[in-house]
Amino acid sequence: MMNLDFKAFKDVDWNEIELDNIGEWPVIVKVICGAFIAGLVLFFSYSLLVSDEIDSYHNAVAKEVELRTTYRTKYAVASKLDIYRLQMIEMEDKFSQLLKRLPTSNETPGLLDDLSYVGTTSGLTFLKIGWLPEVEKEFYTELPIKIEVVGTYHEFGQFVGKVAQLPRIVSLHDFSILSSGEKQLTFSVIAKTYRYEEGTK
Repeated sequence: MMNLDFKAFKDVDWNEIELDNIGEWPVIVKVICGAFIAGLVLFFSYSLLVSDEIDSYHNAVAKEVELRTTYRTKYAVASKLDIYRLQMIEMEDKFSQLLKRLPTSNETPGLLDDLSYVGTTSGLTFLKIGWLPEVEKEFYTELPIKIEVVGTYHEFGQFVGKVAQLPRIVSLHDFSILSSGEKQLTFSVIAKTYRYEEGTK
């Protein structure tokens, strides 16, 4: 092993150091140049070779984490597939039952009679009841009915309760109440029923 005297570094005459005479350079200069060149080699080796490999490794680790997360999510869904199928069957059954509560074209005229009956049995006096123009929707047709009756709050409350108990779906909208004198009130409301349009998308 070379015995280096770093104090000799101060005594180096840099004017005498020439590239074509490297063998005659002082030992301390040779060591410094060798260390500098080795450092450059290490730096460029890391930059050109190792750095890209490290980046590739980090990308692979991130991809693995992403795939594991996706796998866990899909596995959780797959493990509950039977439950989802049962829920789907249950939803289809409930949807079918709701469709059966929608009137067909032949049944819609009878709804006026049903509404008139529950109104009169509730103590209301009808001023007007009749169909308004149909409203086409994506999967169904809206069938509005204009109703005007005279009675008390209590009688109108009974009417609303009986409408809710009808075998077919009927909803009430756009309430309007005006005083008719002698504790009588005029109620105006839009009753809506619906017809399912089979075959629509």
